[in-house]
Amino acid sequence: MTGGRSLFGAVRQIGGLTALSRVLGFGRDILLAIVLGGGPVADAFFVAFKLPNLFRRMTAEGAMTNAFLPAYAKAEKESPDAARRLAEEIQITLLWALVLITIVMELAMPFVITFLAPGFSDEGGRFETAVMLARITMPYLPMISLVALWAAITNAGNHFFGGAAAPVLLNLVLMAGAVIAGLLAGVGAVPVAVAVPLAGLLQMLLLRRMLIRVDRVPRWILFPRISEAGRRMWKSFLSAAIGAGGMQINLLVDTILASLLPIGAISALYFADRIAQLPLGIIGIALGTALLPQLSRYEAAGDKESVVLSMGKAITLGMFFALPAMAGAICLAEEIIGGLFAYGAFDPARITPVAGVLVAYGLGIPAFILAKIFQPAFYAAHDPKTPLKISFGTIGINLVASIMLMQVLGVAGLALATSLASWVSVLVMGLILIRRGRLEMNSFSGLGRIVFISLAMACVIILARFYLSEPLSVMPFGRTLGLAVLVLTGGVVYFGLAWLAGVLPFGKEESRA
Repeated sequence: MTGGRSLFGAVRQIGGLTALSRVLGFGRDILLAIVLGGGPVADAFFVAFKLPNLFRRMTAEGAMTNAFLPAYAKAEKESPDAARRLAEEIQITLLWALVLITIVMELAMPFVITFLAPGFSDEGGRFETAVMLARITMPYLPMISLVALWAAITNAGNHFFGGAAAPVLLNLVLMAGAVIAGLLAGVGAVPVAVAVPLAGLLQMLLLRRMLIRVDRVPRWILFPRISEAGRRMWKSFLSAAIGAGGMQINLLVDTILASLLPIGAISALYFADRIAQLPLGIIGIALGTALLPQLSRYEAAGDKESVVLSMGKAITLGMFFALPAMAGAICLAEEIIGGLFAYGAFDPARITPVAGVLVAYGLGIPAFILAKIFQPAFYAAHDPKTPLKISFGTIGINLVASIMLMQVLGVAGLALATSLASWVSVLVMGLILIRRGRLEMNSFSGLGRIVFISLAMACVIILARFYLSEPLSVMPFGRTLGLAVLVLTGGVVYFGLAWLAGVLPFGKEESRA
């Protein structure tokens, strides 16, 4: 069994929509940089937005899919009615729990912001603004969690469009909010904050439409009756919430510590993280989403050979994009930050500090993607506890490294600690998977040529930057134009060399299908 076309086809659909979302996300962040800048107002909004976003990434997207989808697929084998009942039970339980959490968080928001950003307490403006904005954005949590559940239901039937398209709506609505904030004087980030729950409503409508299309709409019941399958699912969910959210907890640690640094540190983390998350979103999350149902089927059938084969293909495809992305982030950090964000209220003096954070995050890009590839192998085998234990360990490593490195490197030290912790995490997961026979060392054998091609691309980019920097600096929008030229040059060199070396993974996938 190769499963080549099904994996690549799913990754292509999810990755294509995610790429569109990320392009719009850059448009959103450019607008936010122009309107909010990189100072106290931006710091306050990014802390407020991080709160529902953190819960979304930990519990809604990662854990809900990783825990619910195998349980739903197992119930569906028993009967469609059993799967429907499980979905209805989880749906109402999730809604009641998250509405309660949202109410508690709304009431306790000053204490929550004090925990998230203890450095704000000394500066009343940032603290009060963050509390107000967080109360506006918090209702997004139950909305996006239902969206994640409904997306998992459609994913179980190999229909990935709704879940992959939902972030596109979020970015479009946030862009509209940023435009309104720029047009209305004195409103600060309030229109952008209001746009967050509004986007949640639109995402719910989209996924509801997708459920109707695939005829998998779970009915609403008032009170759940927790079944044995539901108890097992929630047990897996609690482990997966921390296991899948290890990186998010590390980013939360970064935010808490960054609030203790000078104004602008939180904004620097946000803008640099948005760049580093691009390859993770386009290829890493797409691979993880497509791998989970495939590996779950192979594990249920006892087909270990196909598990190993699928993991090897996913690693090759992931690293084909991750390694040049890391090289580009390191070589073009200042050009990327200056070309994308250095307009309007964003002070050009902030380019170099934010670029330093991007370099630190860039070192972890391959690890971020490998984590998304390795984690589904554990969840498909009904083992959420191992990623959970690894996450606990790496959170501790990140905390210690962050405190040490921030003394020397400032905010860039926080990003570097996150990258180092991610590398430790994937190294441990990879060794465990090899020992369990779900991964083989030869899965990494083809990466040498990709490393060499990425280095060659980096050398060309550095030379091009040296010769283009002076003439482009005097042109209008010279930073943006220079970034576009350098990225295009790097892309042509990389894909050209990859074609000559015969390492284009998607061509091979299609030919085997």
